[in-house]
Amino acid sequence: MTNAESVRTWTIADAKAHLSAVLRLAEEEGPQRIGIKKTFVVVSLQTWRTLVAPTPELGKWLVENMPRGLVLPVPNRAEPERQNPFVDEDDA
Repeated sequence: MTNAESVRTWTIADAKAHLSAVLRLAEEEGPQRIGIKKTFVVVSLQTWRTLVAPTPELGKWLVENMPRGLVLPVPNRAEPERQNPFVDEDDA
């Protein structure tokens, strides 16, 4: 059974009457839906934390995920100017 199939839908009245069961099932079985037209979802704190885990800052992510073991050629500034590949020769 996938996580999407295990979601149980409660009416608002049933959820109010059985709140402890809704909370227990959210922790044991997964998300619990409440309502039909307007739908709300109850999830355990552990599930919530995995869903809203903070994303790392871009700079930190780039440093942590940069390619390792590559030797990239660094152009010498004393070399003659190279052709710009992003400019059409007709426009120059």
